[in-house]
Amino acid sequence: MSGACARTTEELVRQAAERLPSGIWNYLSGGAESEATLAHNRGAIERLGFVPRVLRDVMRVETGTTLLGRSLSLPVFLAPIGSLALLNPGGAPAAARAAVAEGTTAFVSIMAEPGLEAIAEAAPGLVFQIYMRGDRDWLRDLVARIEAAGYAAICLTVDSAVYGRRERDLIARFSSAGAADRAHLGDGSSVQITPHQSGLTWDMVSALRGMTRLPILLKGIAAPEDAARAVEAGVDAVYVSNHGGRQLDHAVGTLDLLPPIVEAVAGRADVVVDGGFLRSTDIVKAVALGARAVGIGKLQGWALAAGGEAGLRRCLAILTEEIRAAMALLGCAQLTELGPALLRSVPPPFAPGPLSAFRGLRESSHSI
Repeated sequence: MSGACARTTEELVRQAAERLPSGIWNYLSGGAESEATLAHNRGAIERLGFVPRVLRDVMRVETGTTLLGRSLSLPVFLAPIGSLALLNPGGAPAAARAAVAEGTTAFVSIMAEPGLEAIAEAAPGLVFQIYMRGDRDWLRDLVARIEAAGYAAICLTVDSAVYGRRERDLIARFSSAGAADRAHLGDGSSVQITPHQSGLTWDMVSALRGMTRLPILLKGIAAPEDAARAVEAGVDAVYVSNHGGRQLDHAVGTLDLLPPIVEAVAGRADVVVDGGFLRSTDIVKAVALGARAVGIGKLQGWALAAGGEAGLRRCLAILTEEIRAAMALLGCAQLTELGPALLRSVPPPFAPGPLSAFRGLRESSHSI
């Protein structure tokens, strides 16, 4: 079955598991060391249950929202992935086109092929994600390229001072480095971590703010104190993330981090989140807790692997259908009607794990 014909996101994940070589599957699906952070991300989501309201008019349910002042048709965006070309030959341009065609946006990794200008030509209104690979002059030159290419915003990743130990990749002797586009890196330095990334401080955030009028997001915020400082530094959106469980092992699940960060930001900036979000109900929970939108990473990659641009479009369409159904059953016709009162803490319905939302995949031919 083609990914474009899938009726559920689980079908897309199964197709990806069948099509991807084991090394690439594990690169996409795995996390750091014991993968406790993957489990914590899912556990945080699964420990919340819904308390629906009834007898409300939900004949017309609207899933639209805004992010950085731009309209989105659903509260979902594509999180940055550097090695999309490993998953499907269409790579980042295909993902960008799929996102915009379904009414949302994509975050383009600095590592993504075929380069920032070529990807920007594929679709409008994209967000460019930066790892620091040079000094302030390097950053100033890169910002000029980003602006000239027509990107809508800049996302600076701040949770990668060193590269997480991803044991699935280490055991398999697998590296994604060959897929990275070094055109952005100038002298061809390491695609993983450089001293410029390890030495990144708030001073560079302030410097970036002074280089551009584009909206700026900081990706990798986990502490409320850092969220508040980001707003004070002129950041337009706080991106709550633990890098999909791929950096620090035993990190707190992002949905557990979201409420105190929303409180610290206090409406002064948008708040977005990623980390283990695989179903529409996961996304609705995050919106109810104050997220403006939710990034999908692994699910994006699986859908792209399953069916390319058409498969990813189908994934986003399924999520839209499911979000609409979940909102109607909760008694909410608008995303603004979602709130913490609709949620309660509950025991997890099953043992949390990296892909526990898709339990059947435990029987997949690939180790997960």
